[in-house]
Amino acid sequence: MARVIWQTTNPAANGCKLWLKGEELTALDDFRFKRRMPTRAAAVRELLKRGLAAEGFEASRFGAKSEDYGVIGTHPKGRKGR
Repeated sequence: MARVIWQTTNPAANGCKLWLKGEELTALDDFRFKRRMPTRAAAVRELLKRGLAAEGFEASRFGAKSEDYGVIGTHPKGRKGR
C-alpha cells in the first residue's frame, strides 16, 4: 500500500515520505535510471511536474480510496486512462 506522510513539524523542511509497493518502486527506479536522474527524489519531482501538467483526468469518484490509485495497473473508475 502506498502511503504519504507530510512532515509538518519543521516548516522549513517541508518534506514528504512516500511508501510504494515493490513493483511501483521498481517502476520509479526504471524511470530514474533510464533518464540518468541523480536521486529518487528528483524522479518523483519530475513525475509530479509531468502529472500536474497533464490533461485528461476526471475528478475522482466519491468514496475513492488511496489504494485505488496505484502506479501500475488499471485506472480507478472516474479517471481516464492514457
